Amino acid sequence: MIFLKKGFAFVVVVVCLLCVKPLLAQSVLSSPENINVSELSDNQIRAVMAQQQAAGVSDAQLIQGLITKGLPADQAKILQSRMNELRSGVSVNRRDTGTVQTARRLNYKPDTLNNPAANNITIGPQIFGKELFSNQSMSFEPNLKLATPVNYILGPDDQLNINIYGASVVNWSLNVSPEGTIAIPGVGNVSVAGRTIEQATSAIKTKLIANNYAIGRGSSLSVTLGNIRSIKVILVGEIVKPGTYTLPSLATVFNALYASGGPNDNGSFRQIEIIRNNKIIRKLDIYDFLLKGQQNDNIALRDQDIIRVPTYRTHVEITGEVKRPAIFEVLPGETLQTVLSFAGGFTDRAYTSRIKVLQVSDQQRRITDVFEGDFDNYIPLRGDKYIVQRILERYENRVTILGAVFRPGEYELEKGLTLSRLIQKAAGLKEDAFTGRGSITRLKPDNTNELISFNIQDIVSKKAPDILLQREDTVKISSLFDLRNKYFVTIKGKVRNAGDFAYADSMSVTDLIIKAGGFEEGASSKRVEIARRVNNADPNSTSSNIAQVFTVNVDPQLKADVDLKLRPYDIVSVYSLPGYETQKTIRIEGEVVYPGYYTIQRKDEKISDLLKRAGGLTASADAEGASLKRTNQLGVDKQKVDSAQLNRERLERLNRVSGVYSDTTSYLDARSRNEFVGIDLQKILEKPGSKTDLLLEDGDIIRIPKQQQVVRVNGEVLYPSAVVYTKGDSFRNYVINSGGYSPDADSRHAYIVYPNGQVKGTKKFLFFNDHPTVKPGSEIYVPRKSNEKKVTVQEIAGLSTSFASLALLIMYIIRN
Repeated sequence: MIFLKKGFAFVVVVVCLLCVKPLLAQSVLSSPENINVSELSDNQIRAVMAQQQAAGVSDAQLIQGLITKGLPADQAKILQSRMNELRSGVSVNRRDTGTVQTARRLNYKPDTLNNPAANNITIGPQIFGKELFSNQSMSFEPNLKLATPVNYILGPDDQLNINIYGASVVNWSLNVSPEGTIAIPGVGNVSVAGRTIEQATSAIKTKLIANNYAIGRGSSLSVTLGNIRSIKVILVGEIVKPGTYTLPSLATVFNALYASGGPNDNGSFRQIEIIRNNKIIRKLDIYDFLLKGQQNDNIALRDQDIIRVPTYRTHVEITGEVKRPAIFEVLPGETLQTVLSFAGGFTDRAYTSRIKVLQVSDQQRRITDVFEGDFDNYIPLRGDKYIVQRILERYENRVTILGAVFRPGEYELEKGLTLSRLIQKAAGLKEDAFTGRGSITRLKPDNTNELISFNIQDIVSKKAPDILLQREDTVKISSLFDLRNKYFVTIKGKVRNAGDFAYADSMSVTDLIIKAGGFEEGASSKRVEIARRVNNADPNSTSSNIAQVFTVNVDPQLKADVDLKLRPYDIVSVYSLPGYETQKTIRIEGEVVYPGYYTIQRKDEKISDLLKRAGGLTASADAEGASLKRTNQLGVDKQKVDSAQLNRERLERLNRVSGVYSDTTSYLDARSRNEFVGIDLQKILEKPGSKTDLLLEDGDIIRIPKQQQVVRVNGEVLYPSAVVYTKGDSFRNYVINSGGYSPDADSRHAYIVYPNGQVKGTKKFLFFNDHPTVKPGSEIYVPRKSNEKKVTVQEIAGLSTSFASLALLIMYIIRN
């Protein structure tokens, strides 16, 4: 047993170790505070990058979000480094086995590479130009399919294609030897190293003519560059990955910088030195390319060239409302205006009058402001941070007018603008304007509001002094419709679209009926009733009128109008024709001569009358098993009563009493079984017109089955089934033939449903259950026992002890 426990524990540990690694990549984004990025594999980092790409966020946004969630800054640097490695191809594949493999990048073959995890990664503001060397869409690979540059200097391992055509036809592909010569077959060696293509062509031509080739006398010579050689370039200084790189001989400085990852955070982007033969032959300023598109100093490299990136001299940061916020490198002689040009200038919402500068003093920072006129004179200092603020979200010359004018909105506050002039600017008052009173909401000097009221009519007619407006005044002129409830009229009853409609002056009853879609079929145009609100009811009288009611007759064709005009909130009621009746159908099924649908002819038509119309029963009919299904259980005319509402009320009553049912069949089946009415068809046929001969209702379904031969047993029996009917068999025998009662059966409440829909339950006599008689086609239901908690033996013992103690206490009290 101990061995099994230890083995199980070992399996759990192994499973946990296998599961924890894939989950680490996901937890970097969800719970990064405890993550060691160095332990993540390349696939896990790629999973993070895939989620980043799906979310559409940049590296800076991803890193900043992880730092906010708790990722340490040093881990954030390592994560950025790992992501850059995977994008560039110079990556260290970290696997769970701990093996390390260095991947080659594109066609370049670096001899030495620094540890990528040790690279300096900036978290926060980016150094301007750094994205140039991390952007995957810019590789700066040299184009090897161009024509050979005329100033290209030949060297060892270059290949020359020599083609003689005309009187003589010769093709040679010759490699330049380490000594700098090519060996022309049958001619000899020609020195070409250190020469341009043009100079080499002249030397080859001279050598061929000296060896009796008719160059220029019937033959022509063509010399082109075939395969180019590789050169080794050394990158030193503040480089992301310094070292010696093998590049094509057509490579430029940008190609080498891109291969090495470019300058690091401490490197200069503006004073990159190209050293050849121990002399600085050129200095490259990357800003010329980024800002002006110039590559004058992006020269072609030669073998053993050295590219040195020194440290930057001065870094400044500019943030806020500029088009390109970043960290910029500043050279001597450049000013704050130069930095602004580097940043692309101000945005449209920038406050340009002054720039806030956070300077670095000896021991702490200080803050100062540089005004717009001094931008060209301010010399940036080390560590300066410039903050360009946004303009205030307020207006210096705005007024607003709202409400019942033709052109509401915002307007310019001209000098001397008055209220009446503003109303004229807004195209004047609307016809529904309430001219009794308007208001001006004015902003006080302490930014609180005050309300100034005025009479609009007096202002417009110049009866009252005009009001001089101020900045941020809001004028409100109300509409008459804003000061009262919305007027509407209501129509109910036998119209096609009953409901509320907007009131209009001079609207008549006929107009409202037409708006409601006209009369429904069966509607009466006589006795249309209008109910009107009462505004002067006597509150001290119990018999005072609470509504005025008028009755009018409407033209059935709606051609003539009614003299009575409607008022707001009138309610119009349209009634049905007194003698209008829709057809009512019933269905008779089963063992009758003519089963099918029948229409009720008379209001007093009964079941016996329908059987006569259906031709009577067939010879195999079981009259005792006949049933009546009445969907219209309420017994109402659907044309005269809201039967849908009555049905909802009935279902609500069933829902309220559903809690008393413990059997799952009880409540769900009760609603459908309540539709069956128990009838005795045998008695109906014997005594037509008796009380049992029910009146027919719309939707009734009468079913007359064939003679039944089985009895169904359902509910809490061991094997619910259909048992062959045997005359004289008892209720209990049918249950036994279905396996007997289940342990949860409640035999005392078993009941039987007869074919005609009648239901009889079990009676109790002394200690015996008196079950109902079974007839053919009956269904026996045995319900489940209720879930009442039974009293346990311990509870009985506890109660007995309590009663005994109570009895002793009573006896003690009586005796004393």
